[in-house]
Amino acid sequence: MNVKKSKIALLLAASAVSMALTGCGGDDGTDGNPGNPGGPAADYINTLNLKVTDVTYDNGQPTVNVFATNEEDLPIIGLQDLTLTAAQLAPQGATGAGNSAQWTRTARLKGADKYTDNKDGSYTFTFELDEYNADMTQRFNVHAGGADSTLADGTTSVPRREIVADFDGQGFEAKYTKNIVSHETCTNCHAEGEPLTTRHSDYYTLETCATCHTSKYGESQWNHLIHNIHNTAKTFEDKYDKEYTGEAAEHLIQNNCKSCHVEPEADSGELTEWGNWSRIPTMETCTSCHVDIDFVAGQGHSQQADNSNCVACHNASWTEELHTGSFGATKALIDTYGMNTTLAVNADLTATVTVAIVDANGEAVNASTLVPQIQRVEATTTVGPNNVQGGYYGHDSLNLVLNGELNEAATITEEGNISYTTQVLAFPADVAAGADADTAFTFTGLALCSESGEFVNCDTVAVDENFEKNDDGEITGLKADFYTGMKADLAFATLSGEAASMRHVDSVNFSACTTCHSAEFQVHKGTHHPGFVMSEQLSHSTDANDQPIVGVDACVACHTPDGTYAGGTNKGALEMKLHVVHGAQQVINDCTQCHTGLNLEAFKVKSAFATKVVDAYTPSQKSLYTTPIAATCTSCHTAESTMTHAAGQGALFNVDKDVANDAAQLETCFYCHAPTPADHTAVKM
Repeated sequence: MNVKKSKIALLLAASAVSMALTGCGGDDGTDGNPGNPGGPAADYINTLNLKVTDVTYDNGQPTVNVFATNEEDLPIIGLQDLTLTAAQLAPQGATGAGNSAQWTRTARLKGADKYTDNKDGSYTFTFELDEYNADMTQRFNVHAGGADSTLADGTTSVPRREIVADFDGQGFEAKYTKNIVSHETCTNCHAEGEPLTTRHSDYYTLETCATCHTSKYGESQWNHLIHNIHNTAKTFEDKYDKEYTGEAAEHLIQNNCKSCHVEPEADSGELTEWGNWSRIPTMETCTSCHVDIDFVAGQGHSQQADNSNCVACHNASWTEELHTGSFGATKALIDTYGMNTTLAVNADLTATVTVAIVDANGEAVNASTLVPQIQRVEATTTVGPNNVQGGYYGHDSLNLVLNGELNEAATITEEGNISYTTQVLAFPADVAAGADADTAFTFTGLALCSESGEFVNCDTVAVDENFEKNDDGEITGLKADFYTGMKADLAFATLSGEAASMRHVDSVNFSACTTCHSAEFQVHKGTHHPGFVMSEQLSHSTDANDQPIVGVDACVACHTPDGTYAGGTNKGALEMKLHVVHGAQQVINDCTQCHTGLNLEAFKVKSAFATKVVDAYTPSQKSLYTTPIAATCTSCHTAESTMTHAAGQGALFNVDKDVANDAAQLETCFYCHAPTPADHTAVKM
């Protein structure tokens, strides 16, 4: 009998999930007493800690001991759903020249009949492996708990926990592992504590995914599958008819490899193989994005049967530059110019918009010299930052420049600025000075024609196939590949001359958006807009550290209470639209991923929101409205029971606009509910 005990380091903090991949012996949880600690067992579990204490082998058959404790280091007895998955790691080149390191799943044990509960907090698995090589790293992925999980008593709930522990082939500390992307990087977009995908509703960590999706599973092996899901080149359906289109990847990580492949801090000892994504090119990984290549047939690439010669052409620096160079070039272009937009309300209820273009140093640029390169300057002006007047069709929106040509309604001033006077704006009759509807605001966007990382004259790329056209064949702009969206701007002015009313920005800070979207995310690029880059130019408030707050308040220029061009069809009001879009992508599951706060006072100045349309997209189209708190909440909480409850507190759903507006301030939701980003279900006790 060959018995070897593992070298156990101190348990890691519960939040440091990714450290389990760095060859530390697989420890996890909080420091505890080895073996049977004696004393009472846990009778409640707010935090489940798991660790693999030791691995022994008898003729290649492993016995794995797992120890479970709660947050107070009390042993947990009676786990009913421990699951263990074993995998073996063939190192780089072991399966063939040029091949990357590959995990192979070697066993999976699920259910209480697969292990022994030793009644002291420890659990023992003894099992056969499909493959075993004592010279290779052996991984044990252990998880338990989650929704509806209880101890054997049937009442004590068990929260979810997943760990991985890597050992060498005899139960000692692993000599090598594969740690390219961290779990924390995934949680920049995916909510911590929520399933990473609806395909598997009960798996929460990257490490678990990588342990199961191994070399046995063809296109479902991890390095192929994960790229399929996160790039826009691939559309496919899984065996459950779930369609993957890459749309979320386009709007989130923008096909930028470095959104996920993040270099760790120097000398941190973390993610020692993070650079493998560019250092070890393989057919399996490359074809997950480059879908038009058939290596074996020699289509789209020189013919090759294996990975042995990939690095002969695709060295690390060239591969990295090819896949990331455009993003650096795009950032440099975006930083080249900015705008200073000003607004003045005129006596005839029109407003004059002035756009001054500046260079990276803040020096004025004469717009007349830049117009041939400007793809679009869009100015959208409306009234009422907190409760937009006149709806989507009540705003004034014009492309002051389009495809290198100045609109005849705009002029270039002696100072070299672009100037335009709007139509009559939707100021209510007899509006009070200082009221929200006394304020007009303009949201401006700028885009410049570009190719190969340089700005170019628009007429050099404006050939027919490069244009976007509407259903009537009218040209609406260049295709997104031929221009770069620049930093957007926001300006305010009042009819009365009093201080402007401004929408609150203490609920969502755009910096939270950039954890998924990059700071250079060009919002609405590829539609009929320039691609708004949300930056400090939009800021009109600062935080406690006197740093500018970049809000999303400018978006209400189009995302009004009345919806957008489709009325209430798509729940287009900003308060609903962001919830609807992010909910559909099934990535955002936690308010704190976006919200820095919840400004409940803001509802006191809101009208009803368009939530439904009768006879959509017809001349007789009519929007129906819902009171604002209920509309916002039910943009996520769509159950009939939620609507019934809200209706009992004064909410109205899908009624005529005047009726909903009359009831907008009669909802009593906040008499009981006191939502916060950390707990949006909180109630007053």
